[in-house]
Formats: sequence, structure tokens, C-alpha cells
Amino acid sequence: MKITLTSILPRRSRSKSEPTDRLLADYIDRIGHYAPCDSQLFETEVALLDWLDRSPGRIPAYSVLLDSRGQQYSSEEFAAHIGRIRDGGAQRLVLAIGPADGWSPTARQRASLLFSLGRITLPHQLARVVLAEQVYRTLTILANHPYHSGH
Repeated sequence: MKITLTSILPRRSRSKSEPTDRLLADYIDRIGHYAPCDSQLFETEVALLDWLDRSPGRIPAYSVLLDSRGQQYSSEEFAAHIGRIRDGGAQRLVLAIGPADGWSPTARQRASLLFSLGRITLPHQLARVVLAEQVYRTLTILANHPYHSGH
């Protein structure tokens, strides 16, 4: 299953944050030991949804939209959920951080899952790193790797 980490971040809002860029790249590299992974930035929600519609595959990508009103999971629960998606034959998993003002009702309805990292608000650059770490943690849990010690 190929994993893509995406974020809606207009160019005017992007800032160079070398520490978070390095952390994100490190986690994408780590994820790559378990599954192909890349990262994409989109200007708008519409651009992301269009990209999802045009993306190749026999079945549509399983799309996880990060949303403060979404389902909250422990790391183990999230790993079990992603494991079921993977084992169910999903070819692509897209995890997306939304626009600053939240997802539209259309995007929320199209999502396979609305997922929340919690009730806190994070800047996009930091949220991308936290999401990437959780994806890496998920894959290590599924592989019974000792990275996740259960606390």
C-alpha cells in the first residue's frame, strides 16, 4: 500500500522551517522501510480533491482527513484500523491535513475516515511531522517492531 501525506497550504502561507522539513523527511524515509511513502502540498482543497480523482489505481484511495471533529484513536487502535485497511486490499492511503478554516462539507462527506490528533491546534508544519511520526509508529506496531513500547 502506498502512503501519501498531504496538506492544504497556500504558497503565501508557506514558510521555510528547516527543522520540521528535516523531521518530516526523516519520518518519510523511515516509513519507506515498510511502505512506499511521499508527501504532497496543495494550494486548495479543490486541488487535493481533483488530484484524488485523477490518481491511478483499481480502487479509489482510502482518504483520511485530519479534522478536529474526527475519530480519536490510541496509537494501537489507529494501527489496527490501518492494518484492516491494508489487509482489505487498499492500494493507496492518503492522509490529509486540511485548510486553516477546516474541510468543506463536501470533502468531509467524501472522506473514508475523519481522524483527529486531538483537540489541540497545531501549525501545519508541526502537524505534518506529528502525522508522519504516527504513521511510522503505526507501521512499526503492525510489524511488531520495538519502536512503540506501549506507553
